[in-house]
Amino acid sequence: MSSNQEVQEPRSSIPVHTVPGNPPGHGRWTGLTALLPGLMLAVAIAAVATVVGRRFPLVGGPVTGIVIGVVLATLMPPGGRLRPGIAVASKTVLQASVVVLGSQLSLMQIVRVGVGSMPVMLGTLTVALVAAYWIGRWLGVIGNLRTLIGVGTGICGASAIAAVTPVIGAVGAEVTYAISTIFLFNVSAVLLFPTIGHLLGMSQHAFGLFAGTAVNDMSSVVATATTFGAEAANYAVVVKLTRTLLIIPICLGLAALTARNERRAAARVLVASDVEAIRPPRVRVWRLVPPFLIGFLIVAAANTLGLIPTALHPALSQVSVFLITVALTAIGLSTDLAGLRRAGHRPLLLGASLWVVVSLASLGLQRLTGTI
Repeated sequence: MSSNQEVQEPRSSIPVHTVPGNPPGHGRWTGLTALLPGLMLAVAIAAVATVVGRRFPLVGGPVTGIVIGVVLATLMPPGGRLRPGIAVASKTVLQASVVVLGSQLSLMQIVRVGVGSMPVMLGTLTVALVAAYWIGRWLGVIGNLRTLIGVGTGICGASAIAAVTPVIGAVGAEVTYAISTIFLFNVSAVLLFPTIGHLLGMSQHAFGLFAGTAVNDMSSVVATATTFGAEAANYAVVVKLTRTLLIIPICLGLAALTARNERRAAARVLVASDVEAIRPPRVRVWRLVPPFLIGFLIVAAANTLGLIPTALHPALSQVSVFLITVALTAIGLSTDLAGLRRAGHRPLLLGASLWVVVSLASLGLQRLTGTI
């Protein structure tokens, strides 16, 4: 059974109406209790994945969670009682994790990383997105999967995929394949990049910028840069956090593109003679902004203003990672493995191509800007 409807429309299975004879709110309470089995399953698996991730930080909790979820979905597909909670965890909890992620960012960090690093960050993102479009088109990888692999490579791995998923309406199989692809090449970067840095004679500052722009997930960035040196690690983390802010304009652009495509699809099914019906509706920009991105920006602004105590940052970081682990676990539980098999090997080739292209672009841009 496909998980598409469950992931995109989790509320459709939740009864919220009141029943005659029951007090007001009883139906809503029934709907909430219907979510608990699936939510608790996702949280329990995420807790186990977090413990495993701490023992094996190179893998991390989120990737462990989605792997466990996929394995369980293969061996024991979740029944109807679990599906409502799993669907909410894969969407609502995922959006909440992005909001909490804003607590790790300060808008002033863009200034602190220096003007010299911005061309490299923006350049590698542009290269990643353009290459994802053309290489993906050449390989025959189209639609949401190409988008997820592109933004995951160009911005920040699982966090970017988590932010973009609800915007474009990606389904579980696409998210699973994209994250698995990104993770594979993150591991490759941890193993290879420090050696490349030493062979090129890169400074701590230069390698930190390289790791922060060419590696995706934060855990992999830290692992890669720490292997090279402590100073490189500190700079790489700042670059990586600043790079995460690029989630906002990318999501806004994808939201606008998705809305346009939906309007075009709707117009095609209308009667051609009905001129008023096929007239393109007015676009209200504020409606293109997903609410969770507004929350993300508000939290980041609050952190910039010092409203979030520094002492809370480690705890909030752990909360964000755990929420992402819960959401990705739920996505794993709702994964359609038949869809993965149908995707074939071409998305993996796309991920490999983007990894090489972005890595070379980062080194080339550093050479051009004199930061290497």
